[in-house]
Amino acid sequence: MVNYYKVLKVSPKATNVEIKSAYRRLARKLHPDVNNNVENTAREFTKIAKAYEILGNPKERANYDRQLLKAKYAADNSSVFSSENAHAKRWRQMAYERRYNEIIDRMIADERRETLALQKVIFPTVALFVSTFFVAIFKPLFWTNLQIIGRIILLSLFVAGLVHLVSRLRSGFERFTYSNENLHDSILEETEPVTKPYPRFTAICFLILGVSVSLGIGLLIGNYLDLLIGATMPTLFSHSLKPEFIFYPPIVVLFVDLMHNFVSRFDN
Repeated sequence: MVNYYKVLKVSPKATNVEIKSAYRRLARKLHPDVNNNVENTAREFTKIAKAYEILGNPKERANYDRQLLKAKYAADNSSVFSSENAHAKRWRQMAYERRYNEIIDRMIADERRETLALQKVIFPTVALFVSTFFVAIFKPLFWTNLQIIGRIILLSLFVAGLVHLVSRLRSGFERFTYSNENLHDSILEETEPVTKPYPRFTAICFLILGVSVSLGIGLLIGNYLDLLIGATMPTLFSHSLKPEFIFYPPIVVLFVDLMHNFVSRFDN
């Protein structure tokens, strides 16, 4: 049985990131375009491609690891695991289950880390869109109605929220987006090829479009509700956009993200 871990030169306990990195490194060296389609090199490249196809897929990897473990014990005639004794069979089954559980736990841990990283981008982005939408509808006048101390607090929250929002978006762009370039060419260079899911330009357009649509729909609805809102609380809400409205979405994002982080700790 082919040991794909040896093919990629990684440990059986390697993470998905380490497996991807090993594949990229070997692919750059063995790609047929780099080696003038030499037969031996092309054959080696096919092996690493197959190895990555199996080990790069968590479910395929779990099944493969179990098969590899069975083959290992079957080949070791001196081991108690190759015996047909009832006790040996029980120990062998326990070893299979333990190894399989390790594989599943590793897979779940990898997926959980990826999910948490994605949530750190999704929650602030959604909070930004929703807060922009509601601010456009109601057009609050908190800044106008506050005294100097209140304005200092509001301004401080705005700065903290803006820094937090920029930090979250920047980390999201770095982790999940790539600059538009040719994947085939990048794999032949000494730099890491593209493995991130979204083009950076598309993500930027999505962000700008999301804020614009939220603002536009909010203003449209706000115009219809203007008489009702203005008549109910005329001193708290404006009839038109004012510069102070830019303060509120980052503050909402900050509080929403803090609440999400607080709740996430209990889930762990």
